[in-house]
Amino acid sequence: MTASKRLAGRTAIVVGSSRGIGFSVAQNFAAEGANVALLAKTGKSDSRRQGTIFDAADRIAASGGIALPLMADIRDEGSVARAVDATVSEFGGIDIVVNNASAIDLTDTASIPISRFDLMHHVNVRGTFVMTQACLPHLVKSDAAHVIVMAPPLSRMERIFLSHVPYSLTKFGMSLCVLGWHHEFGKHGICVNALWPRTLIATAALRMLSSEDLSRHARKPEIVAAAALEIVLDSTRPSGHFLIDEDVLRARGVTDFEQYAVDPLSDPIVDYT
Repeated sequence: MTASKRLAGRTAIVVGSSRGIGFSVAQNFAAEGANVALLAKTGKSDSRRQGTIFDAADRIAASGGIALPLMADIRDEGSVARAVDATVSEFGGIDIVVNNASAIDLTDTASIPISRFDLMHHVNVRGTFVMTQACLPHLVKSDAAHVIVMAPPLSRMERIFLSHVPYSLTKFGMSLCVLGWHHEFGKHGICVNALWPRTLIATAALRMLSSEDLSRHARKPEIVAAAALEIVLDSTRPSGHFLIDEDVLRARGVTDFEQYAVDPLSDPIVDYT
């Protein structure tokens, strides 16, 4: 007898899902039976970022999942509205929103071009807000609604801000959305949580940020995806939490983290403690 899939009948929108963490999250949700709308700007591969939203959908479909590829720019509320409408038209509603898309630039205050500063605010804070606002009328109709924001725990640790105040401002802006939405959406039964990795994660962004190959000291995106799945499956429906991927999995009995290592012989670099 085939085991029932735990997200059967649910629909998830995963933003920034053409590759990396977003794709892994979408893949996990689809494997558990969710209808998944894949949102990203990438319609063509390039030398820096391999894979498109259509490639991602094909890979999920090849594994027996259901995926709807939607090119969308979350900086444009019209583009977001069209993507949300297409999702609802195809699947009938929205139960889960994963705000994974993010622009990153670790340049310091003195050196960062204002255009890059603006880009991070438009994608990270504004994009997360626009996406969630557009999905809200559909989330309130769900009996198992979740919003996950890929944002760090609110912290005053100096090293979190060290040398990259512009980027940290935008990520903590996303964290503040989690804190506020937990209270604002709670009356509708919508769970809102932040999720952040314990260590560096091997993504295209990591490769572009450093001339040094840090990927061997990183974990695979699958660890974040595994944690995201556990969050939406949690029958206690936690909300308002700032969760770390490793902690989520340890709480569910996972002890083997080498399975997520890019290089099991290299210690992962801790991103958050």
